[in-house]
Amino acid sequence: MEPTAADLRGERVDSIALLLKSYAGDLAYAQRLVESFHRFNADGLTLHCVVPAADLGLFAPLASSSVVVTAEEEVSGPCLVDHPIGGLRVGYANQEIVKLSFWETGRAANYFCVDSDAVFLRPFGVDDFMRDSATPYTVLVEDKDLKTEPTYYRQHWQGREEAIRRIMALVELDDPVMRTSHGHQVFSSAVLKSFARDFLAPRGWSYADAIDASPYEFSWYAMWLQKSKLIPIHQREPFVKVYHDEEQHLAAILSGIGPEDLARAYLAVVVNSNYSRGSGVVSASADKPAALAPYLSYGELARLAMGKAARSLRRG
Repeated sequence: MEPTAADLRGERVDSIALLLKSYAGDLAYAQRLVESFHRFNADGLTLHCVVPAADLGLFAPLASSSVVVTAEEEVSGPCLVDHPIGGLRVGYANQEIVKLSFWETGRAANYFCVDSDAVFLRPFGVDDFMRDSATPYTVLVEDKDLKTEPTYYRQHWQGREEAIRRIMALVELDDPVMRTSHGHQVFSSAVLKSFARDFLAPRGWSYADAIDASPYEFSWYAMWLQKSKLIPIHQREPFVKVYHDEEQHLAAILSGIGPEDLARAYLAVVVNSNYSRGSGVVSASADKPAALAPYLSYGELARLAMGKAARSLRRG
């Protein structure tokens, strides 16, 4: 295997690491994530936290022996954009570009992309992400549960499917079944190098051009992997439980699903900050009244608390 940039610099190259792309607006989420990362990082994996250079001072306190804080300009400088593309704001577009281009740093042969609003639920290590010493697991799903939800289907599914089908057509992946992931994927640096060399370069495209054509970085990876078959595909269901909207989170709360239940199947949980941000840093681990608080009025919350107290008295 040819030497990587990190090899040439004399740096350690991990077989698997974690990548967090964040920014000042998500600092509170990132702090919570890093706290859970330290608590459950059983194998001493490295988390690379990449932020805009202007935010380095805010994130510097998160740095440790297992957390490396780096400016996005150092990671992906020439690839970053200064204008909206693909219907995305500049910051969101650059987040996707960083994830696709991080392999170029040579710091990890494979890396698990984790969002700021994730919280780890149980111990994790190399074996959770890697099938063997060289091959990562790949998250590939059809998302049939989301397709059946009326609200999600109406607001998100149809446009997302059209954009992902566009990626499949561009990479010439002829498959009637659309399998991809929303995020929290294990990226193979070898696959992304092939994507840059064998798909982008012949077209004269940059990462930004790909995002402009279809703003789904995880689907670009998933479809190129399925097309190129560069590494064996050891398919897994999602590592992270994501509540994409308020209805999904409310349904889980009302069903009594707690972190210990989620931990039987998932490494982490996300309450999507895109919809919950106005309610603060929403927790997926609070008891039912506390978890419902961001969604209910004071009167509704009081009635719920009184009902809980009455049931406790009856049981007593």
